[in-house]
Amino acid sequence: MTAILPSFVRGEWVTPAGDGGVDVRDASTGEVITRVSSEGIDLGAALDYARTVGQASLGELTFPQRAMLLKQMGQVLTERKAELYELSKRAGSTVRDSGADIDGGIGVLFTYSGKGRREMPASQVYLDGPVEVLARDGSFLGRHVYTRLPGVAVQINAFNFPMWGALEKFAPAFLAGVPSVIKPATPTAYIAEAWVRILLDSGLVPDGTLQLINGSIPTLFDNLRLGDLVAFTGSASTADRLRTHPSVQNKTVRFTSETDSINASVLGPDAVPGTPEFGAYVSQWFVEISAKAGQKCTAIRRAIVPSGVVDDVVAALRAKIDQRIVLGDPHAEGVTMGPLVSVEQRDDVLAQVSRLVEAGGEIVIGDVATPSVVKRDGTIGLAPEGAFIAPLVLRFGGSGAGSGAGAGAGAEPDAVHSVEAFGPVSSVIGYSSAAEAASLVARGGGSLVTSVVTHDPAFAADLLTGSAAYNGRLLFLDRDDAKTSTGHGAPVPHLVHGGPGRAGGGEELGGIRAVLHHMQRTAIQGSPDILTALTGVWHAGAAAVNDGVHPFRKSLAELRIGDQFASPLRAVSLDDIETFAHFTGDTFYAHMNEEDAAANPFFPGRVAHGYLLVSWAAGLFVDPDPGPVLANYGLENLRFITPVSPDDSIRVTLTAKQISPRETDEYGEVRWDAVIHNQNDEIVAQYDVLTLVEKRVGAAKEAAKAELGA
Repeated sequence: MTAILPSFVRGEWVTPAGDGGVDVRDASTGEVITRVSSEGIDLGAALDYARTVGQASLGELTFPQRAMLLKQMGQVLTERKAELYELSKRAGSTVRDSGADIDGGIGVLFTYSGKGRREMPASQVYLDGPVEVLARDGSFLGRHVYTRLPGVAVQINAFNFPMWGALEKFAPAFLAGVPSVIKPATPTAYIAEAWVRILLDSGLVPDGTLQLINGSIPTLFDNLRLGDLVAFTGSASTADRLRTHPSVQNKTVRFTSETDSINASVLGPDAVPGTPEFGAYVSQWFVEISAKAGQKCTAIRRAIVPSGVVDDVVAALRAKIDQRIVLGDPHAEGVTMGPLVSVEQRDDVLAQVSRLVEAGGEIVIGDVATPSVVKRDGTIGLAPEGAFIAPLVLRFGGSGAGSGAGAGAGAEPDAVHSVEAFGPVSSVIGYSSAAEAASLVARGGGSLVTSVVTHDPAFAADLLTGSAAYNGRLLFLDRDDAKTSTGHGAPVPHLVHGGPGRAGGGEELGGIRAVLHHMQRTAIQGSPDILTALTGVWHAGAAAVNDGVHPFRKSLAELRIGDQFASPLRAVSLDDIETFAHFTGDTFYAHMNEEDAAANPFFPGRVAHGYLLVSWAAGLFVDPDPGPVLANYGLENLRFITPVSPDDSIRVTLTAKQISPRETDEYGEVRWDAVIHNQNDEIVAQYDVLTLVEKRVGAAKEAAKAELGA
């Protein structure tokens, strides 16, 4: 891999023009792997291709259909991950490091695939919140909807996670229906090129939905416009520079960033040596200082511990490092921690360590000398051509003041809270109270994550109220979740990854929240018929169809939004109420005692059980014979509105509200609008009924037989 790295734009692989470019070297040996350049690539044309071809490709698909493609992409990458693991070794990644990046990225695809199929409708419009009735007679309605942005998602990624960092942006954009242009960091661009090529070769990626630009993008921001968005991961200084670009400043382009932060981990005063929490704290700190050689935006940079146990914590971490760290080339057997991504990155980390020492930090674990390492051939010795740094911990006094020989004349007084050495480097600070611990967390200026290791709920509550506003995520770790926790530095697709202040202010991931970030929320207003047509969901007051065929006799191929069944009235007697009460054991006084019920402000006297009415409603609308309806699997949004007294009558109206075929099954979900009225046409109760319905009659049975036969 010494040739210049190609980019993928406008549907084809393009080799940059000229003989220039930036050399990318093996992190362990210094050997040139490839060169990276974007010379001659028309960045504006790449954006236009995404806005036209990519938008058209994704516009043909519903949310679940896009979700299925994400699942298939994850399967393809899973089949090829061994070669990606091997390639990542050249960037300094051990097997454990590659698991976080490669398996983590694949996991994002599977997670968003599952969420897209389970939580998003079989359409291209996503509803936000309930309908708002804007006219007394229900003829004028309003609600909020999300539709996809019409542009392109430009995703600028960091070097430390060339696969996870890109896929955690790509997956929600793709699910939303917005094409992506990915710009990887130069030191690991060859890994990004490898997984992108695997996906493109699979034929799963619709035209124009995924482009890759290796190298610099000097004019790309000039070509952005309304409907485009940028998601940036990297340094806070670079994010600040990009944020000031006119395309962003004039608000036409959405810009979010996830940047470096001085994350903290707080040890509770109850977590003394010998407790499970103390052991969990040290183990977690060890992982965060050694995984990816500390090159993680979520790594623990400040260990905030009770002043009386600082020495104990440092000693325990030192012992674990001595026992478990084997520094060297990831290709060599037995190596547990690799080099930084490049010699330039190593030198930058050492420069930041010097700033921390100048500010009064005392090095208590490790040193800045060139370490002895295991080389690729298995020998042990110095490897100055590699980007190796051994784990290093500095100690600061209370509130982050230097505890060493004293700060120099030009020292930065708040350096431990503001200077990040982006490698296997942490600082330890003592505290004396919960308030001081929270204050130290806050002095980081905004972080992606803080962990709090304690079994004391009161201390945990103090840290929540004192530091939540300064963090995107808080992990509370104790003996009950230590074995199951994903850990301080492991963002999960289900929860927000981002943070305030220095951390960038953005919110990536977060489940469906990340999908909606790529969409525009719009308030729509209109008649029930218009809103039904626009959303694909039936709204009360819209046209309904009573064609004489019970809706439960229709498969998904035959059923239509608005298909309706209206039952006759059924009388409710006092004997019915008594029977239900004694049969179920629900003898609540409102159903059993006239005088007590009448004294209740909600009831006119004895009333029927709400669940009796819902049960009877099912009896009124259910078609009993076998047919396309396979199962009732729940009720949602049930509300009891008007009490039903003895000798009242009820009827039910059932309307097909939303139809969602399942992409992988021979059945789908139908949401029915159910409304119970009394003899005076007052609404007694309303709710949604959820059923599973065959796509065509007999299809599910045929699929089951085929599966059993296989």
